[in-house]
Amino acid sequence: MLNRISFRQMLLIGFLSIAGLLAGASLGGLLTLERLTMQSREAVLRGARMSGEVQQLGDRSVSMERAARQFMVLEDRALRQRFEDDAADAEHLLQLLRTQGLTPAPLDAWAARLGEIRALLDAGPRAAPPRKRELDLTAKFRDLGSLTAGLSEDVRRHAEVNNRMLQDKLENGRVLLGQQVLGAIAIAALLSLVFGIVLTRPLKRLERAIAGLGENRLDDRIEIPGPSDLRSIGQRLDWLRLRLAELDADKARFLRHVSHELKTPLAALREGTALLEDEVAGPLNDKQKEVARILRDNTAVLQRQIEDLLRFNAAAFEARDLKPQRTELMSLIQGTVTDQRLQWQARGLHVTVSGGPLEADVDPAKFSAAVGNLLSNAIRFAPPDGHVDIVLARQDGQLTIDLRDDGPGVAPADQARIFEPFYRGERQPEDALKGTGIGLSIVQEYIAAHGGHIDLLPSATGAHFRITLPCAHTPRSLKSSQA
Repeated sequence: MLNRISFRQMLLIGFLSIAGLLAGASLGGLLTLERLTMQSREAVLRGARMSGEVQQLGDRSVSMERAARQFMVLEDRALRQRFEDDAADAEHLLQLLRTQGLTPAPLDAWAARLGEIRALLDAGPRAAPPRKRELDLTAKFRDLGSLTAGLSEDVRRHAEVNNRMLQDKLENGRVLLGQQVLGAIAIAALLSLVFGIVLTRPLKRLERAIAGLGENRLDDRIEIPGPSDLRSIGQRLDWLRLRLAELDADKARFLRHVSHELKTPLAALREGTALLEDEVAGPLNDKQKEVARILRDNTAVLQRQIEDLLRFNAAAFEARDLKPQRTELMSLIQGTVTDQRLQWQARGLHVTVSGGPLEADVDPAKFSAAVGNLLSNAIRFAPPDGHVDIVLARQDGQLTIDLRDDGPGVAPADQARIFEPFYRGERQPEDALKGTGIGLSIVQEYIAAHGGHIDLLPSATGAHFRITLPCAHTPRSLKSSQA
């Protein structure tokens, strides 16, 4: 399924998923807030309505008392009807208060007092003396007034209870909304991490593949898993790898063929020049001897350049065929320094090797050749009685080998091209043979094949080169030695 989705589609899905999740959490919070707001508004309106109904109940109680007193004196049916109308309104208000959740006990008591008043009015003047009837009526309406005042207090308490319940709902809603938001953020972060891993993993492999092509590692097949467009790019890169390998093989064959074809006539030239200098064909005058010497020197230079070209081509080819093994680098470098002892002692140089004995998985022969070329370069440029220092160290899980000399250093104009094949810098020693400019190129080829890199670092005097290798291992003991 994922293989049929392109990188852009997957990126869009990731953005839409995260945006949808956050939008859902926001919408849920908005709906919760809207619902609580409506409940709060309804509670306020209900409280105001109940207060108004209780107030109307009090007004009806006053109106009923007036009508009842007048009816007891005048015995007028219209007054009794007015009382009944007010009583019906009062009963309706009681029913409204009952349906709105008010405590039923005081409502029932109010209705009971109203019934007692009706009974007192229905009994007529024969049931009791007028004075007693008036006193009973006054007592009944006084009870209604007390009950009405109690209903007002009940309405107030009912509103307070509703307010507390609403506040509790608001607090619970706030907590729930916070949990939803935090959950949405956590899930969004998890989705971001998942999509980041899914999307960046093929990009990292793509980056490593391009770096491998740049470092001329052409033996590993390039295969990029993931979205369809990135897999297509991986296939194109693999095609490019095969094409580069073919071109590299063609270049190697061409160089071997040209070098072989040049060596045969070059050997004939050197042999003929030697015969001329030996005057086999007859005596030579001074000018002829000078011409023969020029021919001899230039054929020697040409032969050395052809041999260097072959050596560089062989080094570039051999760098791909490593045989790594766990190697103690201090001993290996000391052996390389010992192998070149005659060269640096002839110039009166002081070569030191220091640092802890560190282990790494390297090809001993090729790594020794790389360090040997670097040391040979330093010996060539160091002044007589100068110093060449080699320091091994471990930094941030990597092994570093620093080589410093106190020679003329590398000119600023040459620093960017110092590792290019056959490039010779402007600062060349006057008392040494002219180099071909492949030594540092071979060093770079071998170090890159080991997964490391070599850099030219800034230095106040001389040249400072640093080899960096991954996956260094430190033995139990540390020691330093001097060659």
